[in-house]
Amino acid sequence: MEATLDLSRWQETPRGVSYRRWTIISTGIRQLFRLRFFKILLSLAWASGLVLGLAGLLFAQTVATGGWLETTAISLGPRAQATAMAVGGFVTLYPDVCIGGWFSLIFWAHSHVALWFCLFGLTVLVPRLITRDRATNALTVYLSRPLTTADYLLGKLGMIVSLLVLLWTGPLLFGWLLSVLLAPNRDFIVYSFPPLLRALLFHGIAVVSLAAIALGVSAIGKTARTTIPLWIGLWVIMAVVTLPPKTPHWLQRTSFTHNLSEARQGILRLDEALITASESLPLIDQGFARDLSRAGGKTRASDFKGALVSLGIFVVISSFVFARKLRPE
Repeated sequence: MEATLDLSRWQETPRGVSYRRWTIISTGIRQLFRLRFFKILLSLAWASGLVLGLAGLLFAQTVATGGWLETTAISLGPRAQATAMAVGGFVTLYPDVCIGGWFSLIFWAHSHVALWFCLFGLTVLVPRLITRDRATNALTVYLSRPLTTADYLLGKLGMIVSLLVLLWTGPLLFGWLLSVLLAPNRDFIVYSFPPLLRALLFHGIAVVSLAAIALGVSAIGKTARTTIPLWIGLWVIMAVVTLPPKTPHWLQRTSFTHNLSEARQGILRLDEALITASESLPLIDQGFARDLSRAGGKTRASDFKGALVSLGIFVVISSFVFARKLRPE
């Protein structure tokens, strides 16, 4: 029996560039989901988003007319009722200060937790970006046509952005939506939106910085024994070095986590919310007003512009490193 050769044209529709890039991203994310550590980290990240939402919801239901604070105060006597009415009056007369300040506080707290989750997640992801491909000489195959250097780089960046969205952006938006969907009036949406935008702006700066640094570290070594200690050194050791309060600014700027902390203080402006509350609200207890003002001073960024410049230098150096290493060997 003679074998026949089918010379008809290939009929399948070409997938295109986007499909090649998405394949890199989805493969990397699927590998992460096979790790028990990442699943635990993801659960904790979304639990933090739930806590954020409950904190906003609790505040809304507490200060609203007929809310938990007012209902509880009725059973505690006239003095408690007067206090509850005063708190409700503050929110009615100064919604920008009270609502905006509260959401600034909870977004500020959540950014601390979310950043730590992302740093732990990147510790797992860094060896899976470029390190493993260099160790196995897979770049020779990956960077051949039709997969280009741009496809490969965008795919790896997509892996990092997907990780940060899963551990940070998703829980943040989930928590905010939970808190405002059940809010008693639209003031909670209007005055919580500017703090949300500032939180997303800080997240965007963190995404750009962490993505570039992670790619640079991953491109340096050919084994996880090289890249993981380097990543932890840049993250943990340099952060510890810059902890003492009298550390010079030039040394503090060598820690990207310190720079991100300064960026957080300068963008989320918790100091401004606390100081405004101490000056605007008619607080009877002057000691409490001074405590708010003092707390605001402690949370003020001391080197905001320098931190942004330092993060930019980190991005440039990291980009130079992975651009030099991102080639077949």
